[in-house]
Amino acid sequence: MSILQTDGLTKRFAGLTAVDKVDLTVEEGETRAVIGPNGAGKSTFINLVTGMLEPTEGSIEFAGEDITGLEPHQIVQRGVSKSFQTASIFPGMTVRENVEVAAFATAHGSFSVNFLKHRNGYGDVSDKAAEMLDAVNILGSADMQAADLPYGDKRRLEIAIALTAEPDLMFMDEPTAGMSPEETDETVDLIEDVQEELGLTIVLVEHDMEIIFRVADRIAVLNRGEIIADGTPEEVQGDPDVQEAYLGGVEL
Repeated sequence: MSILQTDGLTKRFAGLTAVDKVDLTVEEGETRAVIGPNGAGKSTFINLVTGMLEPTEGSIEFAGEDITGLEPHQIVQRGVSKSFQTASIFPGMTVRENVEVAAFATAHGSFSVNFLKHRNGYGDVSDKAAEMLDAVNILGSADMQAADLPYGDKRRLEIAIALTAEPDLMFMDEPTAGMSPEETDETVDLIEDVQEELGLTIVLVEHDMEIIFRVADRIAVLNRGEIIADGTPEEVQGDPDVQEAYLGGVEL
């Protein structure tokens, strides 16, 4: 059963077509990768689906509902979340407080908050924050200043924040960017654990082909805004158009 479907999705900036008539289907519960050379349109595609950009043409359907043109917060409310290419956290707050902000918004929304009540009085918020920090294996650092976390743990915190919205679908944009090999291995393990334990559908954008071939169920390849291949890792790896786009015809 498909959870996300784009039909003819297109984005033009002046004379540049960044995303060109993209038809993409994501099945519920799968890890779907979107790859391509630099400038292929990957981040623009994610920004279209998550409401950060408005499509020039085409439509986006999530869980059977047309979400084309909705605001980002409206799309989040429907069950779509995103972790960013660079860690998006509040460095001056503790690790716990970072996640509590997201948990507070998820649990109480912007119009149902009792501002005379201390935040510690919201037990559900504290419980949710602890649950998410435990899920990404940084609960032991809950009282640290977020700025003081190692880089890999900052990315884990950012994933915890995204998970707090209780999404059905999560976009992960370059989750291992800037990480050491050890941090990368730990993050890939985390992605696999999160997908299995929480039953999430994940759309992953990542440059590291070893990671993609390890975790992805299916891969879509963008080049100059168009999908040039779409299939299993084995099918994509052997596709001559993909080899040409990446390495001038050298096999991946």
